[in-house]
Amino acid sequence: MSGAVLVAVAAAIGSFLQGWDNATIAGSILYIKKEFNLETQPTMEGLIVAMSLIGAVLITTCSGALADWLGRRPLLITSSVLFFVSGLVMLWSPNIYVLLLARLLDGFGAGLAVTLVPIYISETAPPEIRGSLNTLPQFTGCLGMFFSYCMVFGISLMSSPAWRLMLGVLSIPSILYFLLTIFYLPESPRWLVSKGRMLDAKQVLQRLRGREDVSGEMALLVEGLGVGGETSVEEYIIGPANEFVEDQEPSAQKDQIRLYGPEQGRSLVARPVTGQSVLGIASRQGSTFAHNVPLMDPVVALFGSVYEKLPDAGSKGSMLFPHLGSMFSVAGNQTKNEEWDEENLAIEGDDYASEAAAEESDDNLQSPLISRQATSLEKDMVPPPSHGSIFSIMQGNDGEPVSSAGIGGGWQLAWKWTEREGDDGKEGGFKRIYLHEGGTQGIRRESLASLTGGDMPGGGEFVRAAALVSQPALYSKDLMDQHPVGPAMIHPSEASSKGPSWSDLFEPGVKHALIVGAGIQLLQQFSGNGVTYYAPQILEQAGVGVLLSNIGISSASAALLMIAITYFLMLPAIAVAMRLMDISGRRSLLLGTIPILIIALVALVIGNLVTMGTVAKAAISTVCVVLYFCAFVMGLGPIPNILCSEIFPTRVRGTCIAICALVFWIGDIIVTYTLPVMLSSIGLAGVFGIFAIFCVISWIFVFLKVPETKGMPLEVISEFFALGAKQAAAAN
Repeated sequence: MSGAVLVAVAAAIGSFLQGWDNATIAGSILYIKKEFNLETQPTMEGLIVAMSLIGAVLITTCSGALADWLGRRPLLITSSVLFFVSGLVMLWSPNIYVLLLARLLDGFGAGLAVTLVPIYISETAPPEIRGSLNTLPQFTGCLGMFFSYCMVFGISLMSSPAWRLMLGVLSIPSILYFLLTIFYLPESPRWLVSKGRMLDAKQVLQRLRGREDVSGEMALLVEGLGVGGETSVEEYIIGPANEFVEDQEPSAQKDQIRLYGPEQGRSLVARPVTGQSVLGIASRQGSTFAHNVPLMDPVVALFGSVYEKLPDAGSKGSMLFPHLGSMFSVAGNQTKNEEWDEENLAIEGDDYASEAAAEESDDNLQSPLISRQATSLEKDMVPPPSHGSIFSIMQGNDGEPVSSAGIGGGWQLAWKWTEREGDDGKEGGFKRIYLHEGGTQGIRRESLASLTGGDMPGGGEFVRAAALVSQPALYSKDLMDQHPVGPAMIHPSEASSKGPSWSDLFEPGVKHALIVGAGIQLLQQFSGNGVTYYAPQILEQAGVGVLLSNIGISSASAALLMIAITYFLMLPAIAVAMRLMDISGRRSLLLGTIPILIIALVALVIGNLVTMGTVAKAAISTVCVVLYFCAFVMGLGPIPNILCSEIFPTRVRGTCIAICALVFWIGDIIVTYTLPVMLSSIGLAGVFGIFAIFCVISWIFVFLKVPETKGMPLEVISEFFALGAKQAAAAN
């Protein structure tokens, strides 16, 4: 995974530049006010700081559509150029109006970075470490603030501090970012798939994952092209094929899914639960819990059920899934007697070869992602075609067999062919299945027999698996007349040609995710994110200069030094958050760190209201500000951007994140523009009190509305939101 990590680090430099800019304007505004006589004009002071936020809002309104049209990488390159140009203009700035223009350009670059960096990292990172990698922007942002405050502190010690130099230095690190985006960062593989560029996407994935076989993840990316659709939850019992007794009911065999192993003759069978399922019990318990808590969102309980232990669950993970082989197949009319007929299989492979591959002139589309082609491994394992089975084969270049069908986070991808009686005879269709390997091991024989409707032999291992079932992205009745690939699927380029549309935003799952994403972004701002812009002034008003009076520096320089130390202390806090992001999870970190924010803010209010010594007041204020920042960067700082980069479907991800980013910037403008006014009117105690109230509201919102997404593939998260929205609508 080193490839994905290095790419994420390079992309996160955009957040480093944004953090650098936030810190330099916070430090330089002290001297800008003096030069332009703004001490009595808090409105103009707020406008200088907020101008970059206005630019970010303006660029964000179109960044989502541009990201979905042009790609993620070109906009990251544009962001680096804007940072560079704005730095040069701020270095020049002969008057306040040129400074406002430079701040506007800087806001354009920051807006693109805030929107694109989380998307890019989420779309390139493996599910198992996506949370940790998406915390990198918070880490690099704080690192940029630390270095920037150190620079500003050094310049503040001069007899006449040069604020233009403070702001203009931004151009230097932006050059490094420009070179990395041009020569090192690849395009997002999910965006490439959305444009039908399958070969390019595969090459990028091979580079990011450090292995040749990425076909399982390629299949997942193609499935992410769909938006909306009906999703249902099913449950399967998985065990060795030879341990299941042949069911007398033909329908039972049609519903089972055969999972082939790497050794000849070894296969597993996933048979649907027909009796009272443990998953059903857990689902009802979650619904009851949601019902007992007013306003609890069913989506929260649905996501939480993935990580909760089911009844009788063992402590070990699945021991069967690691041995699954390269192919998931669906038994339409499977028989227990399996022959290894290479000749018949070779003929079948020729019949299923894709015609679209030969007709396509674009090199990127010459090889369909999913095609019916035989491999040497498949010849060893697939039953004779005479029984009418339909198989979906995932295959790499040069006919190399796929070693794993896992898609990350303990999830597996399969397809099932279903048949039903229609007006014109039998009708069939593909169903996509996301199987989750977490479940119950060591199921008792009598319980298993009751679940599957048959008698179970005495030996063998079995696990219970939850499944999300919906229509595949490549199987669409509306598009089946357009160059079908194999027996029942269209070419990925046909599915990607549809592109995003505004109607997709009104799909129930997408709307539900937008409420969660926009809500957490707005509450992040109102809970005190704007404090970062005015931290030096806050510490200066709190009397922090008293603590450093013995070293002979001004109160302004003392405030800058303390805030630099604060950001230095935030770095290990973010490192801890990176470690816990994929272990404890996003929701748990939010619920655990927001109370710390409340405690710190309440202590600041008390410290400003109660009469006490100057040194004691300064000490309490400094400790509380440090505590606030450290807790903020562990939870409410990075997690809103992480969540927003995870919860939307690929086709509309850029547009949806742009909407959430727009809410973010609007909230940022409101807080940043009004904070100087509030400081002069209601004082520090009033400001901290308002922030504390919004922190309480944020905790309630997270508890009721924000689900846990750790370790899930992005496409599975979208399916959960679609299913949860359906359950919420039914409950209403």
